[in-house]
Amino acid sequence: MMRLRHPLAAALGGLTLAVTLAGSAVAATGTFHWFGPEGQPYYVENLPDNRCLDMSQEARGAQNRTSGPVVVYAQKKCKGQATRLAPGKSAPADAPFASLRLSPR
Repeated sequence: MMRLRHPLAAALGGLTLAVTLAGSAVAATGTFHWFGPEGQPYYVENLPDNRCLDMSQEARGAQNRTSGPVVVYAQKKCKGQATRLAPGKSAPADAPFASLRLSPR
């Protein structure tokens, strides 16, 4: 099951992944971390395999702590400039992204 977490507060407010994930298969274990508005840290556990996930608000500084590769995209719907992050790798802290995909084909 994919879970979205904010380590500093129980409620996420407006920051969520804009996608319904009911019934999604999990392909990789671990967490994907990023920074949202005002530099607040967020993470999501157990991303679904090969699904494009749009960010609903500002996101930057992607950190792949999953067991599979993740690609972050400059635009929503997994379009625009793509940055591939191998397991354990991070994008620069100031690098924005608008969507992501785990284990892209």
